[in-house]
Amino acid sequence: MISLKKYLDAPQADTKKVGKSDAKELLPVTMAAYRSALLEIGSCSLDACPALGEQLQRSLGKLAGNLSCDMSREAVESTEKIVQEQVQDWGTRTAKHFQQQTSEVKEILIVMARTAESVGERDQRCAKQINDVTAQLQRIANLDDLTQIRVSLKKSAAELKTSIDKMAMEGKAAIQQLQAEVSNYQSKLEEAEQVASRDSLTGLRSRLWVENQIERRIDAKLPLCVAIIDMDGFKQVNDDHGHLIGDELLKQFAAELKSACRSTDIIGRWGGDEFILLLNYGMSEAKAQTDRLMQWVCGDYTVKGQDSPMKLRVGASIGLAEHLADETLKGLISRADAEMYQQKAASRARR
Repeated sequence: MISLKKYLDAPQADTKKVGKSDAKELLPVTMAAYRSALLEIGSCSLDACPALGEQLQRSLGKLAGNLSCDMSREAVESTEKIVQEQVQDWGTRTAKHFQQQTSEVKEILIVMARTAESVGERDQRCAKQINDVTAQLQRIANLDDLTQIRVSLKKSAAELKTSIDKMAMEGKAAIQQLQAEVSNYQSKLEEAEQVASRDSLTGLRSRLWVENQIERRIDAKLPLCVAIIDMDGFKQVNDDHGHLIGDELLKQFAAELKSACRSTDIIGRWGGDEFILLLNYGMSEAKAQTDRLMQWVCGDYTVKGQDSPMKLRVGASIGLAEHLADETLKGLISRADAEMYQQKAASRARR
């Protein structure tokens, strides 16, 4: 884990190696790098395990937001310890999560192996019965009395029919059992996939799932635009009213975003207070759609406070980019993100 204690102590350190002025200039840069590292760890945890990464991302984001150059050595040490504990706890829970999914897949394989074994045993048993009937037929062939031949044939035919009927019945039962077991585990796997593809707070698609959809369209050389939407002043909402109010506002904003989009639009939570749209059409149509969408989602929101409902004014900045020939996912997202920040900066300048 990155340590900042030596930089906080730098003014009192050996000035032969690091001067006081150099240390003062280095501290803000180092603090910014530490803050960026925490945010990136949170983002990577969400990509690695969408079902469990949300909580770690939010917690690390909060810690990053509290970092400042005037923090004491004790505060930095406390932050570092909290980060280590939270990352270790996330790692343990993620390992258990994937272990559970692995166990479910293993159970499917065990059921299929047992079914195959059962079918094999049944076939061996039925083969023995058929061999017995064949031996009887060979003995009948050596008989001279027609009556004995008729009786033996009748008995052998009945035994053969019984064996074949039993084989068919057992085969049908084994197949039905296998189908039921596979259907059960298929439902579990589909449910797990749905959980992984959804953002746990807003119910929108997860970042990783949206990225996969974008890459599919890029590979298929289909037209697409990407929009990054960032809620303005959301950090202040968390600071002033707490994360529960912030979470409620995020959920309401996501619901409005979803209701304003077309059924063909793909909407996801990019992380924190940022959202992403995948639009399956060109720039002119995408621009008209996002302009309409921003008019819809920006405005007054009412959330439940501790004592009474409170009204919060929500604005947003949006960056829109159309995919260019041979452009990568990273390049497309980077252009949309840059435009969003440019719009946010222009909005601040007008205030």
